Amino acid sequence: MQEKTSDIQRLQIGDKEIILVGTAHISQGSVDTVRQVIGDEGPDVVCVELDTQRHEALKDRRRWESLNLVQVLRKGQAPFLLANLALASFQKRMGMHTGVKPGAELAAAAELAQQSGIGLELVDRNIRTTLLRAWRKTGFWKKMQLVATLVASLFEKQELDEEELARLRQSDTLSAMLEEMAEVLPSVKTILVDERDTYMAHHIRQAPGQKVVAVVGAAHLPGIIRNLDKEITPETIAEISTVPEKPLASKVVPWIIPAVVLGLFVFGFFLGDRDRITGAAVAWVLANGLLAALGTIIALGHPLAVLAAFIGAPITSLNPTIGAGFVTGLVQAYFASPTVKDMEQMGEDLATLRGWWSNRMTRVLLVFLFSSLGSAIGTIVAFGWLKNML
Repeated sequence: MQEKTSDIQRLQIGDKEIILVGTAHISQGSVDTVRQVIGDEGPDVVCVELDTQRHEALKDRRRWESLNLVQVLRKGQAPFLLANLALASFQKRMGMHTGVKPGAELAAAAELAQQSGIGLELVDRNIRTTLLRAWRKTGFWKKMQLVATLVASLFEKQELDEEELARLRQSDTLSAMLEEMAEVLPSVKTILVDERDTYMAHHIRQAPGQKVVAVVGAAHLPGIIRNLDKEITPETIAEISTVPEKPLASKVVPWIIPAVVLGLFVFGFFLGDRDRITGAAVAWVLANGLLAALGTIIALGHPLAVLAAFIGAPITSLNPTIGAGFVTGLVQAYFASPTVKDMEQMGEDLATLRGWWSNRMTRVLLVFLFSSLGSAIGTIVAFGWLKNML
């Protein structure tokens, strides 16, 4: 049985009553609705569209102060952190127009539940698992589209008022948006939305108590309702909670270009044309070094980071286990270390394009990103030169 009132839907699943509250993550109206529903219903448990990591982030707005950038770079987590920050930046800019922090209604639901002695269940899948599944199950060109979308989001200006947000919360509008996403990036939509609908529906249904209030983004309401009527097996949940192994191609391809390049140099050596070998070596160094250095300059990297890019990129391009961005990022973090002020203002600086470049913490990540892109382009350019020269 299902009863629908605006963004609130009441369902009876067996002997369990589930009240779904669909929200917009940057709407004051959603914050007020969440507080009213929890207060009026007095549920046994409150479920929220959060995982442990996002919940901790909402509780601790100063978490950036404890972030160890060097460890992030060493563990290869810089791309994951960048993707998180790009998404946070997009929501942050939208929230600036309504004066509501992104995820405020989720934080309010969790806080009210804990204050009232009501059980709290974090029912969303781990964000890292979600992003890695999307990345590893997407083809190369679709990945490039995804990266371009995230980068483009930094330059977009979003102006939304509460009236527009009210329209946005309507499920039919959101469903149309998701249908469009499915046509462009079906695998990403499946992982970012459909799998999480299944995951959250399962955990909402398994939540203890007879009356459950579940606070989720309005875009997830249709999918969660469909899945609440299904028997979702533990095997299904285990499968969508697993990070897929890297495809064989992604493990092999990074070694192919270095192997071919070294093969070309060996071939040239046996031909005995030292001038040609010297020219090829210079071409390799210049293409990789200059473009990686240019990327570092675009990120406003420290002069020594620019130098590290020029020297390191030709070498790291022949060793897939160490990227140019790792080297430049470490140099940038060492010689232009983030200050306490940078860490304190991290949340605010994400909202503006200028803030990304002025904040020393995000600038380290930009140095990592743009030097890596420059080195990758340089490798392709240099490979073409070597093929023609040798």
